[in-house]
Amino acid sequence: MSRDHDPQIPPASGETPAPRPDGRREPVLGEFGAWRPGRRRMSRGRGTEAGWQWQRHWPWLAATLGAFLLLLLVLREPLAERLWPQPRAQELREAAAAALQRGHLSAADGSGARELYEAALAMEPDRNEARQGLAQVALAALTQAENATRQNRFDQAHRALRLARELSAPRDVTQAAADALRVREAAHAGLDRMWARAQRAHEAGRLHGAEDAALPLYRRILQLDPGNDDVLRAREDAIGQLLQDARDGLRRGEFAPAAAAIAVAREHDPGHVDLPDTEARLAEERDAALRSATEDLEANRLDSAERGFRRLLDIDADAPDARSGLVQVGVALARRAERLAADFRFADADVAIARARAMAPEHAAVRDATQRIEHSRRLKAQLEPAPSSRQRQQRVDGLLRDAAAAEQRGDLLAPPGDSAYDKLRAARALAPDDARVRRATDRLLPFARDCFERELRSNSLGRARACLDVRATLADDQEALAQARRRLAQRWLAIGEERLAAGEVQAARSALRSAREVDAAVPGRAEFAERLRAASVSGD
Repeated sequence: MSRDHDPQIPPASGETPAPRPDGRREPVLGEFGAWRPGRRRMSRGRGTEAGWQWQRHWPWLAATLGAFLLLLLVLREPLAERLWPQPRAQELREAAAAALQRGHLSAADGSGARELYEAALAMEPDRNEARQGLAQVALAALTQAENATRQNRFDQAHRALRLARELSAPRDVTQAAADALRVREAAHAGLDRMWARAQRAHEAGRLHGAEDAALPLYRRILQLDPGNDDVLRAREDAIGQLLQDARDGLRRGEFAPAAAAIAVAREHDPGHVDLPDTEARLAEERDAALRSATEDLEANRLDSAERGFRRLLDIDADAPDARSGLVQVGVALARRAERLAADFRFADADVAIARARAMAPEHAAVRDATQRIEHSRRLKAQLEPAPSSRQRQQRVDGLLRDAAAAEQRGDLLAPPGDSAYDKLRAARALAPDDARVRRATDRLLPFARDCFERELRSNSLGRARACLDVRATLADDQEALAQARRRLAQRWLAIGEERLAAGEVQAARSALRSAREVDAAVPGRAEFAERLRAASVSGD
């Protein structure tokens, strides 16, 4: 059979296929075996149709598969927990059930049923077994409370009731158990005898401070019998008497006993009618004491200021204003100790610096004063009396050489003990009329003046004060010293104004104190002190 008449043999490439009886043409295989567009080979038949269907639906199938995998990923842990519970959580629930069975409901070491169930619930918060177990613990606690009440084991009954309440046991059942416990406990305690003891303590004036005092006994009775009107009236009278004693103590300045009495009254009956007035009086007396102590500090009456701030601490041991005031007293004492040591009064200086350390142990001024006292002590050791005038003269010569060497190094006023100033000071103590000592002193005085001006310009007021003290020691002109003190005090007042405007009352108070120490008569000090006092009151 020829190819032209064989329907199974396709025509060659480029040939026109012969028409079929139904008028359609056979598909033609193009170059390199590719099918021509728009044509389909009949011999592929069903397989080609299936591939075409798969290509058309595969995006939808891929999206469905992705969504299924994402859902499986999200639900992986909950499903795993349902199908395969955590072994540790299961062990905790089993141990809790065993503890509940033994009646071991709660324990501080974590071995009680409550603690074990709570631990299991923390590990698997989505499971209800632990919550159900805790509810069973609450019911078991109620049962224990009822049994303990019947057996007069009241402490155990109270603990069991507390546990039941903490685990949200039914309120009506819990209240019924509490009422039964109170009635049983009251009958067992002998309220009549307790009431008689409380009345005797009340009549004797023993209102608080011991378990057998009136107010603790009244409280015990009211815990067992809350509606006892006689006890309520007696307690009100006792607290009224206690608060009256507190007001009398406040008038006498006895702050600590009054504050303690008010605290006891607040503990036993915070709604007592006399309590607000007594507390208001305590606050007024405290404000007045704070103002008085602050004024004593500003006037350099340090002993009185210390007593005033300590009285405030008797009212409130953590009062920040009283503690801050004591620190400032300590700083002022440190400065006093430093001045005493400069005059070689070491016994008084040691007492003052010891008090300063007790009040302000961490303050930099106290540490600096301690170092300067030691320097003065070493300087004094150099001034021990010489056995002869010749030895004294030799010592003066050595001090003058040391002073000249310090000048060459530039150590004119510092460091303490080794400066030219300290060496000349020691030489003057040994030979105040020596011409060489006077000439060296006159040569050092301009440096002290320059030091004061330099430190004042840079606003280093503490260093300026030290340079001013050196000028006074070197016998500078009195009028020039007075002018320098006035300028330094005015600068301290300006610093105080800035601190007060910024709301830093404590810093402003410290600046006022420094201004007063330099020049107590500086203009504007009294007005600034009044503004500072008003700001302190409004801030409180």
